[in-house]
Amino acid sequence: MKLAKALCSVSVVATLAGLFSCSVIATSDSTNTEVVKPQGKNVLVLMFDDMRFDTFSYRGGPVPTPNIDQLASESTRFDNAMTTTGLCSPSRAAFYTGRWGHKTGLDDNVELYSTRLAELDLNEGGLLRRASEAGYLVGHVGKWHLGARGTELRGAEIDLAHGHEARVRFSRVYTPYSKVDQVAGYYEGELDARGEKHEYYRTLDGSYEDTEAYKKVVAGKAMLEQMADDDRPFFGVISFNQPHPAYRVPEPYASMFDPNEVKLPKNHLAERVFKPLAQDGIWWPWHDVGHMTDDDWRKARSYYYGAIAMVDRMIGELIDKAKEEGIYDDLHIVLLGDQGSMLGEHTLYDKGPYAYDELMRMPLLIRSPDIAPKTVTRQVSLLDVTPTLAHWMQLPSDGEQDGHSLLPLMVQGDSAEAGLPDTALYAYEWYNGAWFGIRAVRTPEFKFVWNPGDNRDELYDLSKDPGEVVNLINNKEYRVQREQMVKLLMDELARVDDPSLTKLEYHARAYLLN
Repeated sequence: MKLAKALCSVSVVATLAGLFSCSVIATSDSTNTEVVKPQGKNVLVLMFDDMRFDTFSYRGGPVPTPNIDQLASESTRFDNAMTTTGLCSPSRAAFYTGRWGHKTGLDDNVELYSTRLAELDLNEGGLLRRASEAGYLVGHVGKWHLGARGTELRGAEIDLAHGHEARVRFSRVYTPYSKVDQVAGYYEGELDARGEKHEYYRTLDGSYEDTEAYKKVVAGKAMLEQMADDDRPFFGVISFNQPHPAYRVPEPYASMFDPNEVKLPKNHLAERVFKPLAQDGIWWPWHDVGHMTDDDWRKARSYYYGAIAMVDRMIGELIDKAKEEGIYDDLHIVLLGDQGSMLGEHTLYDKGPYAYDELMRMPLLIRSPDIAPKTVTRQVSLLDVTPTLAHWMQLPSDGEQDGHSLLPLMVQGDSAEAGLPDTALYAYEWYNGAWFGIRAVRTPEFKFVWNPGDNRDELYDLSKDPGEVVNLINNKEYRVQREQMVKLLMDELARVDDPSLTKLEYHARAYLLN
């Protein structure tokens, strides 16, 4: 036994560069064969699609979310978490790999109309393959959106309840012909069942238990049961399509919020004055919102709120299941959205090539049973979650990481990074085959958005104009701040080896004072 322990220690250190601890388990056969068992943390990721940061009751939002609030009370709240890209596939690729799209090659949606991409390169194994190869039981439930069979091909042993992904690699892309006709009909006064506009809001037939979202809850519970019965540590992801538009919920969620009483933000339907031309584009049929009445906008928002209430119920059921299986007490949980969504701010719906806070910001809660709950107000990135999980699970490196571990902030709070710049970097390279190349940098006070495919950039004073209505890029009173933000963006692009830096250096000449 002593020899086996020594061999375990030597082999693991040699193979994983000391990132792993192990134990030796004697089997019941006569040979007394011994196996290495990883000693990392059990991790569960709850991921949601296009979920805004500002609607939960723990954030003072309009939707009562008791289950999310309870999880927040046990977690580190990252109240200024930022996604990498306001588009599903690129943000998810960044999460799983810990790298920007210009490094992984995944900088656009996959499997959808006009995109040039079918999948995340299989050489990018990310957290799933790293965990699988390290001896974890790996499971994935729900939306993946990075290519057919991508979780299975990266080592997920539990592979359940997919989203809209094809099961055959390199299938023909989904093309929204019917949506074009449907939106055109709204201009002619045509409505869907119950007098609704189903591309924006819809009351589903049946009950909560009849929804596609509930099927993922059931699959998630089955995954937790299997993980509880396995001796290995586990890494599980339960990924929901909710609350992605169109906002579709059954009763009672469809009528839970009175459209006439929803409070609208100051930038709701704000006229886009001196903004980049791409913001006027119809990049998906439902971006054509000229037919939307005040009542339509209010209903879309109220149905979104209903979807968040239903999300809270789903989270509550999954947490209850983890407790029932006896795995909750030492369970490390990450709750996050891949990006936000527009609900009429700037007269925009869904997502597109821009960097507004409603899209750029995302919810992020991280629960560790070993760390006291707290609130972190410094800006953090989706990319920072990846090395944090890798540290917990003691995973070997698979290359450079563009983020940094959040554990110091979780332990020490904001003081862990006192004196360091409080910045967030954001990109929007493509949208379903259309190139934009947008880069943005954000501080608590300002945001600069570089639009290399346009001759109009953006500068916002977030302290005075949190709704980002007034573009100050040519305001002479902000010349110093503009120069500072441009230089900050250049520094950030250099830090992550972004090849667009060379072009920015030419464009930036007009903004530099010296």
